Amino acid sequence: MTADVEAGTGRDAILRAARRAFTLRPYAEVTMRGIAADAGVSASLIVKRFGTKEQLFSTVTDFGPAADLLFDAPLDELGRHMVLSLVHSRRENQADPLLRVVFGLGNQDERSVMKERFREQVTARLASRLEGDERRLRAELIVGLLLGLGAAISLHRPDSATEAADPAHLADLYAPALQALVVRA
Repeated sequence: MTADVEAGTGRDAILRAARRAFTLRPYAEVTMRGIAADAGVSASLIVKRFGTKEQLFSTVTDFGPAADLLFDAPLDELGRHMVLSLVHSRRENQADPLLRVVFGLGNQDERSVMKERFREQVTARLASRLEGDERRLRAELIVGLLLGLGAAISLHRPDSATEAADPAHLADLYAPALQALVVRA
């Protein structure tokens, strides 16, 4: 086992590979060996860290930690915080905390689990934080804007204005639209 795997990057590589596998292929076609090969680790390490394929799928379809980070701000600062958190996640972790749900919408069965968990752990949770009228509608629109930002960053990378822009400047431009939906009474 390499030092990178010991330090935790193996876990991150496994999760990235598993997210790719589960969003691009039907569950029945995904193998632990395939994920291991993509992650550059052994299949036995995946079993040691995550247990079964079902447990790994459950970890990959858990949006709770992403929601924890995205929504960890007072309502009057939430729009800016969400933009900065999303950009930070893209740049530091090479992962979008939400966008994987879009790729998982094409198939039924296990992918519907991903969609349902997303609605429950992200959209419904955000709606419960909002105040005033039309909380569910506003939460769905906010999530749509966040997915759009993630898509814009993904579509135009690696040599894009979005990728090169300072995160604070992106927040200056994008957060007001989010914030208008957060605080609307």
